[in-house]
Amino acid sequence: MGWVGNGLPFGVFMSLDSGVFACPVCHCSTRFFYQDKRRSYYHCAECGAAHVAQKDHLCDELEKAEYDKHENNIDDEGYRRFLTRMLDPVIAHVDSSAKGLDFGCGPGPALAQMFSERGFEMSVYDKYYADDQAVFETCYDFVITTEVVEHLKSPMLELERLWSLLKPQGCLGVMTKRLKELDSFASWHYKNDPTHIVFFHEKTFAWIAKKLNAQLSIESADVVLLTKKSA
Repeated sequence: MGWVGNGLPFGVFMSLDSGVFACPVCHCSTRFFYQDKRRSYYHCAECGAAHVAQKDHLCDELEKAEYDKHENNIDDEGYRRFLTRMLDPVIAHVDSSAKGLDFGCGPGPALAQMFSERGFEMSVYDKYYADDQAVFETCYDFVITTEVVEHLKSPMLELERLWSLLKPQGCLGVMTKRLKELDSFASWHYKNDPTHIVFFHEKTFAWIAKKLNAQLSIESADVVLLTKKSA
């Protein structure tokens, strides 16, 4: 685990004063901007991300209970169409011999299966459903993380780890609904999932790309690709 300048570890939402917390992405100070019936939310002016106060995070047991409710069936044509929003741009970027990792694959790794159907060699990882640390001991041509980063307490720490697994010119695909204007946040349905704790703006991905020295490609309203530049 890395450390920030004041001696606290990355990923800890350290309280700087009664209304200021560190951004889980860039670790700059954030300010309170919204409160609903369940949670309070903070915004980072530096990278544009928003996050839920740590006191409002679910414990692992309750978080997994929420995930167990999901019914993501690989045979559901609508779900497969949804996943092609990640599948298609990644396939356009890599060659047919590429090897990939599906990070946060869930109980039924549907997207990994869809890549496998196209002939790609796939590995999968999930904290709750496929906790095989061996996947972090090899390198990949692409890593995909679909509807995952909004759940992470330390998203930048995880993204840097995934980035380190990529071969030169490899790509990291991230799917998450992006935050837009704060004045529409109150009506934004995406914030209502109790497991969603970090919200990424397009500006956030620009900050991440600069941090990683990556080429950023905005593929759609909820998919971005970060590509390793040639050495």
